[in-house]
Amino acid sequence: MRDDEFAAMRDFLRARLDEEVTAARALKPGKNQNVAMLQARVLADVEAKRRLVDWVEEMPRMVEDTEVRVLWKRVVGQVWAGLSRDSRSPVIRELVAAYDGHRDFHPAWRLVEAAQDK
Repeated sequence: MRDDEFAAMRDFLRARLDEEVTAARALKPGKNQNVAMLQARVLADVEAKRRLVDWVEEMPRMVEDTEVRVLWKRVVGQVWAGLSRDSRSPVIRELVAAYDGHRDFHPAWRLVEAAQDK
């Protein structure tokens, strides 16, 4: 996955997560425990998705930051850093796929299985 494509998907996903937080916080649970539970679940779900996005994005930098090693370990670290985003990009694709139909969703982001069904 190209860096610009990854960045576009990441930014799209973060914007949708921000919208979900805003919507969840706008709920007024009152005496209805189900609404309070749904609100808490949405906020926890958003936080978990944000951690996954951070994990996908930060792994190459974490490998680069620890390159005070012998030569062979440094080479392995560089290879891992290069493969890291590609090997983790399916996480972003799966998370973004939930927003298929949003006006800012790009058809190229559609999962292969979902594209075949449409």
